Amino acid sequence: MDKVKRPDKRAERSRRTREKVVEAARELFLAQGYGATNLQEVADRAGVAVQTAHFVFRNKRTLFKDVVDASIAGNTEPVATMDREWFRAACAEPTAAGQLRAHVHGTREILGRVTPIMPLIAAAAATDPEIAAQWPEGSDPRYTVQYAAAEALARKPDTRPGLSIEMAADLLFGLLSPELYQIFVREGPRRFRTAVLGA
Repeated sequence: MDKVKRPDKRAERSRRTREKVVEAARELFLAQGYGATNLQEVADRAGVAVQTAHFVFRNKRTLFKDVVDASIAGNTEPVATMDREWFRAACAEPTAAGQLRAHVHGTREILGRVTPIMPLIAAAAATDPEIAAQWPEGSDPRYTVQYAAAEALARKPDTRPGLSIEMAADLLFGLLSPELYQIFVREGPRRFRTAVLGA
């Protein structure tokens, strides 16, 4: 008889602790900024000892990177975007229209989490060279994801004839950007109300 694999309680506790600390850090970074937040405050909000936060993340820079990564992914699991179930399911759609609907939906979820922390990344990188080094100039991981989506689109029967993978990737990269999300979703409704209602 095969042995039933029991869940690793220690690993599960570690995962929950990491999630609590990352969520607490995200809340504090958004509320008061990266520079003004220290690990003691994060630990207090997460309900763990500050020694635990140091042990798991080593320092605030590493924790900040985990906050950014978790905001992109939606959780603290170390799974790349292109290996996420939503992305694979979108690329597996039989038509370009179906893939685009699923891809835009999944990307919109990411943008909703990431857009609020974009100013934090810029501010932290401007004052901390080690933070800046975590996001070096060069190839953009977001473009890599959109290029993979474009490659899948190119194989669909209803994709517009003559549309190159590069053009599709450029369109996805530009239209599904944090900058446009900020304008249309976060700032747009407020500006519309001000223009129409004066309030």
